[in-house]
Amino acid sequence: MPALYGKQYDRTELSKRVGSMDQIGGVRRVELADGNEKGVEAFDFRTGSGMDFTVLAGRGMDISALNYRSYPLAWLSSTGIPAASYFEPEGLGWLRSFHGGLISTCGLTYAGAPSTDGDEELGLHGRVSNIPAKSLSYGASWHDDNYVLMAQGEIREASVFGANVLMTRRVSAFLGYPMLHVQDVVENQGFAPQEHMLVYHCNLGFPLMDAGTELLAPSAEVRGQTEFAQETIDSHTTFDEPGDVDERVYYHKLNSDDDGNTIVGVINRNLGAGIGLAITFNTEVLPNLVQWKMPGQGTYVMGIEPANCLVEGRPAERERGTLVELEPGENRTYDLRFEVYEGPDAIEQLEGIVDSLR
Repeated sequence: MPALYGKQYDRTELSKRVGSMDQIGGVRRVELADGNEKGVEAFDFRTGSGMDFTVLAGRGMDISALNYRSYPLAWLSSTGIPAASYFEPEGLGWLRSFHGGLISTCGLTYAGAPSTDGDEELGLHGRVSNIPAKSLSYGASWHDDNYVLMAQGEIREASVFGANVLMTRRVSAFLGYPMLHVQDVVENQGFAPQEHMLVYHCNLGFPLMDAGTELLAPSAEVRGQTEFAQETIDSHTTFDEPGDVDERVYYHKLNSDDDGNTIVGVINRNLGAGIGLAITFNTEVLPNLVQWKMPGQGTYVMGIEPANCLVEGRPAERERGTLVELEPGENRTYDLRFEVYEGPDAIEQLEGIVDSLR
């Protein structure tokens, strides 16, 4: 039942008060029209809870802006949202179209650092974020007393004599709740085993990220990717003022419940009455959490990245024996939930949930 404006309303009571549900919330299909963003299709979600967000159908069904009341929670890069035709797959070219946003998806057949794997030259972080989705559907409808907002699309990474991998992404939310759900089904539709790497590059920014912001994670193990990161590991859970600093990456192994579910939160007690954003996912399919800490001037961002791999490239994953392969016809399902917590009591609740997994 939607919780709106301090009260709960069932379908009948809401219908009496509006001519169209679009007055309160919904999903609208739009198209960007300026500069190198021209032609990028998108879906704007309004949840009626104060949480609004944009799904980029023209960019792999990534999620760009996420706002809660007057607060932007996701970091947006200086590149804007270039259309897929501007993608540069070689080397570090991925960074030229790295829009940031709540999710920039990395994969599907490779992710992480540029590398050479056999006779393949692989660039940074893969192709999926720069592939437009097809078979789009979207809308909003009542399911019992819940009003469900959704958008869905198919993203295919394919090559003649090569990969044929399909990701079907469904993004959904409930009217009246500051929460969104991402479900991906990734299937190998080819006839040979296929390497499969997937990183959910979730990028949180100002004002959620600011001096004093804290990371909450039920980490069983944390280590730095580099010597510099290892030297700074004692401060990995806190954030700093913007400065002339280098990025650092930490790898987490997280505790989870009996079903493999875990939760990671970022909280800023000084933002309004206190704001937190939590990400819930399953460690059986996403066993790694990559933390990208970058309190730089202009690049002021924390990446919280559930992943089925590390970010050192496909050959490194193969050498470790941790490279995931999908057999012909095999599929895997990934679920992520993002939820906003507001106020001291809600933040205390989030801290308790994380602590229960430690």
